[in-house]
Amino acid sequence: MKIGKVLVFAVVMVALCPLRMVAQTPSIDSLIDHIRELSSSKYEGRLAGTEGYMEAADYVIEQLAQYGVQPYKGEWAQYFETERNKIENCTFNSYVNANDARQVYVLGKDFVCAGMTGRGYAEAPVVFCGYGIDSPAFDEYEKVDAKGKIVMVLSGVPSWLPSKVTENYRYVRDKARVAQKHGACALVVVNMSVSCPSGEVQGTVYGGELPHLATFPIIMPTRDCASRLLKNETLTFDEAVQALQNRHEPQSFHLRKKFAIDVNANYHPAALTANVIGIYPGVKRSMANEYVVVGAQLDGVGMQGTTCLFPGADDNATGVAALMEVARMLSESPDQPNRSVIFVLFSAGEQQHLGSRIFVSNFTPLNRIEAYVDVNSIGMGDSILVLGNMRYPDLWNVALKVDSLYCTRDMVTSLKTSPVGDATAFFKVGIPSINITNMGGSRHVRVPSDMTENIDRTYIVKATQLLFETVLDLSFGEYQGRSNASKRIKFTN
Repeated sequence: MKIGKVLVFAVVMVALCPLRMVAQTPSIDSLIDHIRELSSSKYEGRLAGTEGYMEAADYVIEQLAQYGVQPYKGEWAQYFETERNKIENCTFNSYVNANDARQVYVLGKDFVCAGMTGRGYAEAPVVFCGYGIDSPAFDEYEKVDAKGKIVMVLSGVPSWLPSKVTENYRYVRDKARVAQKHGACALVVVNMSVSCPSGEVQGTVYGGELPHLATFPIIMPTRDCASRLLKNETLTFDEAVQALQNRHEPQSFHLRKKFAIDVNANYHPAALTANVIGIYPGVKRSMANEYVVVGAQLDGVGMQGTTCLFPGADDNATGVAALMEVARMLSESPDQPNRSVIFVLFSAGEQQHLGSRIFVSNFTPLNRIEAYVDVNSIGMGDSILVLGNMRYPDLWNVALKVDSLYCTRDMVTSLKTSPVGDATAFFKVGIPSINITNMGGSRHVRVPSDMTENIDRTYIVKATQLLFETVLDLSFGEYQGRSNASKRIKFTN
């Protein structure tokens, strides 16, 4: 009986999905070559608005063009402006007495600068202010004097406070503005992200809403570094964090130590960057003006100084490599798409997914897009996660169908999820969207160890195979995403 059910399922799935003439298999060598190239130091971490990013975009265009992908409406680049802060160098040290030897901390090992740090020099006594909140409901500045001091805080907000209290303190710039209001001359934000090991630095770009604090330095030490910074102080780092968690009341205090911070950052409020947009034309005349869009974030968190590189191999050179490999596979496939496939590499994804918002705001006509498939961070983890079944079950089931027929059945099916990241801009205007990523693969997110050597070759091939089969199936025309067209709304930020 069990075998019979499997056979019935297989027959139904085959009936719903056109059989491929020849099985297409991703090339692991091509994938790894692309990842190694994009994560190399020559592109300096692909920070949006930099020369390194534009050179990475040129590489992608060159590769796509080899496989029959054409510039969309004659132009590969969709230019726009974004904030850019290129951190040339930073030094950080501490001491107790002026005549004592200073403890020197290493950029890229002990600390990094916040992505939107201001430039400048600050040398002053230090005050620890918990999460940096000065709300009447929870005031961590009330019993300390921050004037002329360097303020040290934790990233994020406490979970026990209501969102109406914490909403104005979530980002680094929020905390910096509060510290500056209380007279501080610099801010030290300890990285409390659970996705980052306690001894590893993590890069950031987005810092919160403008204005930019041009002359207010902001650095982010690791938790291990913070333990050294609070050694022999009123509370150790672990004691301070534990007291906040247990007592739910401010634990602010003055340090014996002084800090010295010197940041050299080159800020540009409107640096030029670009999305890369190409089109692989559909072969069926009646459907060639219908589109399946497949996209990936191209930018990363950049480089600080001359040695602190965030390669961005998994996040997201893997997604970009997968798109280029899908283009190659399409060009060699006897099964050609009826609908046109649009390839988009987004810039400024690290700036609240600005590139995808720009794309959706300017693409016409939106109602010709049947589906959007996003691919991000597919080089690590233990299984393939496709997000979006809760919002777009029909689209998600296309991925499940081809996974059952042509792939290795590694999709996680037990979770109810919605699209995230760059897919957000699409589903906000009613375009059915899914994300293909890996489950349990966040170990190297925005850290220097996100290198090609750490990529799981098995899973990137599996994820790329699923991406190709999903895009190809959607391009045949049986899936009708435009049935939701009446629900689409005008895009807003």
